[in-house]
Amino acid sequence: MSSVDNTAAPAQATGTTPATQRKSTVGEQPVALFLPCAAGAEALLGEEIGRILGAETPVQLDRGGVQVMGDAVVAMRLNLESRLAQRVLWPLAYGPYAQEYDLYALARTVPWVEWISNAQTFRIDTTAQRSPLQSLNFATLRVKDAVCDVLREATGERPSIDTKFPDLPLTLHLSPTHATLYADTSGEALFKRGWRDAQGLKGDAPLKETLAATMLAAAGWLGRAEDGPLFDPCCGAGTIAIEAAQIACGIAPGLARRFAFEKMLPFHRHQNSWSRLKDAARGRQHAPAVALYAGDVSFRMVDFAQRNAERAGVAKAIEFKTADALQRLPPAAQGLMVINPPYGERIAPLGRGNGQTGARPASAAARPAHVAREGFEGGAGSAEFFSQLASHWKQHYAGWTAWVLSPDMKLPQALRLKESRRVPMWNGAIECRLFRFELVAGSARNRPEQG
Repeated sequence: MSSVDNTAAPAQATGTTPATQRKSTVGEQPVALFLPCAAGAEALLGEEIGRILGAETPVQLDRGGVQVMGDAVVAMRLNLESRLAQRVLWPLAYGPYAQEYDLYALARTVPWVEWISNAQTFRIDTTAQRSPLQSLNFATLRVKDAVCDVLREATGERPSIDTKFPDLPLTLHLSPTHATLYADTSGEALFKRGWRDAQGLKGDAPLKETLAATMLAAAGWLGRAEDGPLFDPCCGAGTIAIEAAQIACGIAPGLARRFAFEKMLPFHRHQNSWSRLKDAARGRQHAPAVALYAGDVSFRMVDFAQRNAERAGVAKAIEFKTADALQRLPPAAQGLMVINPPYGERIAPLGRGNGQTGARPASAAARPAHVAREGFEGGAGSAEFFSQLASHWKQHYAGWTAWVLSPDMKLPQALRLKESRRVPMWNGAIECRLFRFELVAGSARNRPEQG
C-alpha cells in the first residue's frame, strides 16, 4: 500500500441536503487538486503543470505530489495531458481524527448524492502514514458505512461496492492526526496510457510510462528541434522511445484511455468541455521535429517494441533496429541517449562468438527474451558489460550526452566515467539515480552509421 505524505486540505465540505433541493456547485468552484507523483519528481511535475495550465498558475510542491487549484475542467485537462502525475485527486473532506468513528463523521459531511447514485458503485483505497489506528480495513469500512448511510437516508437505497471498476473510486489518506478523503478522478493510474498490450511478454516488467516521462523531463528533453535526436540503445519494450515520440508528436498521453471522472455525476454537465479538450489535443498533434532511434539486442523485444509503438500511434516516428549496444554505431553525429540498462542474461548479445564475456546460452532459443530490469546491480556479467559499454561510448559517441537510470549508486565507477549530474529517482519502491554523462572521445570516433 503506497502512502501520500502531505495531502491537500480541501475547502470546507458542505452538508448532506438532497441535491434536488438546491443547485449543485460541485465541480464549478476551484478546489485544491492533489496530483501524486514519484518521490523526487515534484518540481518536474510543477513545471509540467505550468506548461499545461500556463506559467502563471500557482502550484504548491508537497512531499510526494503537487497541489494546484482547479475546477472540473482543469481536473479533466490534467488527466488528459499530464505525463508525470500518477493520479488527479479531488478533495472531498479533511479533518482531524482519533478513532474510526471520527472518520465516519467526517465522511458524512460529503454531499454524496451529488457524487454517486444508488445505482452506481464505489470503492475506497486507504493509505496511511504513521496512523494511530490499529486496522486500516476497519477505517475503510467506517467510511464505506458513511457513504451508504447518507445515500440510504436520501434515496432509500445504497450503492454497491465494485473493487475492480467502480463508478466512484475514493482514496482515504490518514496522516498521524488528520484524514483526507478524495475522489480519484483518474481511476486507473495515469501511467496506463491505453496503448500497452495487456498480455505483454511473459516475465516482462517494463518501465512505467510516468517514470520514462520523468527521465525525459529531468534531461530537459521536450521534443523540440533544439533538443536534438534521442536514442535508447537498450529499449526493451520501447517505453522511453514511445514516450519521447509522443512528446515530439504532441500526442496527449490520455487520448487513448478512459477516466473515472467520465462516470462521476459532477462531471456529467461538463461533457461538452471534455469533448472540446480532446478535440483540441488531437488538433495539436504534428510530425516530430527531431529523429528518434531505439534498439535492443533481442529480436523479439524489438518486434514487441515496434508493436507497442504502432498501438501508441508513433511507429513512423521511431527508427527501431535490432543491434548490440556494445557494437551499434551512433545513429547521428550527436544527440541524447536515455537508458534504463538491462542486466543479467539480457546483457549477453545475440550472435557474439568472439569469446568476449557476458554469459550467454549457446542459442537464441535457449535464452529468455526479456528479464525484469529492477535490481540488476551485481547481475552476472554486469561489470564487464558496463566496462565495454563505456569503452564503446568513448570510441564512438563523443559529443553525445547519456542519461542512465540505475539502482547502483556506484554505476559511474563501473563505467569509469564521471557523472555531471545525478538525480534521485524512484522506480516503484526501488531507489535509483539518473546519471548524466557528457561523453568525450577516448580514441578516434567512427562516422555515424548509415541506415
